[in-house]
Amino acid sequence: MKVKDIMTSDVKCCSLNTNLAVAAQIMWEDDCGALPVTDNQGKVVGVITDRDICIAAATRSRAEWEIPVQDVISKTLHACTPGEEVRAALATMKRQKVRRLPVLGNDGRPVGIVSISDIALHASTSGKGTEIPAEDVLEAFKSIGAHSTTHVAVPA
Repeated sequence: MKVKDIMTSDVKCCSLNTNLAVAAQIMWEDDCGALPVTDNQGKVVGVITDRDICIAAATRSRAEWEIPVQDVISKTLHACTPGEEVRAALATMKRQKVRRLPVLGNDGRPVGIVSISDIALHASTSGKGTEIPAEDVLEAFKSIGAHSTTHVAVPA
């Protein structure tokens, strides 16, 4: 099974200059927990999550509308392509401890987003065919949800 078969293709994005309040509003209106972040050319350069916004809002001495997304996102992008096998995307999620991956076209622009929930909805307990074994999804959930023993300080 390919990522394109299960991804959400109507993906909402924001730019590096979008403020946290606007990013949160997009998430609220579109019922999503993460937004791919694009540069001036429309290429994905990162992802911002609802958790990122909450932590930044609670730890910074500025209002959410004063904090640009670029100040909060991770500088490391984990993504996949539409033609990638779902198992490979799940392995990336497990290894990188992320719940969602932007799906990028050859030009680096977003064509979708895939979440571990999308994969779980297509998991199988039968182990037959090209479906994802439910055990693999459970192991990924465990890995992603495992508490980190290190914490990175958030700059003010």
